Amino acid sequence: MKSLLITGTDTEAGKTALTTVLAAYCQKYYRKGSWGIMKPIQSGIGDREWYQNHFTLEQSTAEMTPLYFNAPLAPPIAAARENRTVDLGIVWQTLTQLRSRLDLVLVEGVGGLGSPITDELTVADLAGEWRLPTVLVVPVKLGSLGHAVANVALARQARVDLKGIVLNCTQPRSDEEIADLTPKELIQSLTNIPVLGCLPYVDDFSDFEKLAQIASNLDLETMKK
Repeated sequence: MKSLLITGTDTEAGKTALTTVLAAYCQKYYRKGSWGIMKPIQSGIGDREWYQNHFTLEQSTAEMTPLYFNAPLAPPIAAARENRTVDLGIVWQTLTQLRSRLDLVLVEGVGGLGSPITDELTVADLAGEWRLPTVLVVPVKLGSLGHAVANVALARQARVDLKGIVLNCTQPRSDEEIADLTPKELIQSLTNIPVLGCLPYVDDFSDFEKLAQIASNLDLETMKK
């Protein structure tokens, strides 16, 4: 597997949290220069700056984010405001170049699987057409069961190679709360997709040792298949 798309059920699901945790694991266990991070399309200041501030990566800003728009809006709307188009050819070319020289590229998606990339395509469409191995982040909160089922159905419709689901605590949660709000067995039964683990709530992303340990508690082998 040369790349992994990290997507979510919505914009605040925890894509950046999971990408950061996986990046900390890569930084600890991968040899230098064999992995990278890509935010293919970004609208407004956010994830690109986060990764540049937290990791030393052997890639340019343009390689991390081939398409950047100023307004924090959905890509087709942000592009229209600047009289531009969402040129997916540039994104694909950059991803191909990164995969040719790196062992793994962590690709953080835009919004959720159903978020629009262009006037015609969603994140799910792109993941399916580009055959990107994908992990779906599901936040631990009321309503997440339905969102998980709906997103998996969308992934299947778009023929996304969905490797699994990762739960994410966007706030401190007890084991009982996690089991009540996002029961692993029920999610797997409803979706027929494995739950690869649960990210605990993290308030300090500067401790890379801790983040790498959190990643090692996930089912990384299933993720890599």
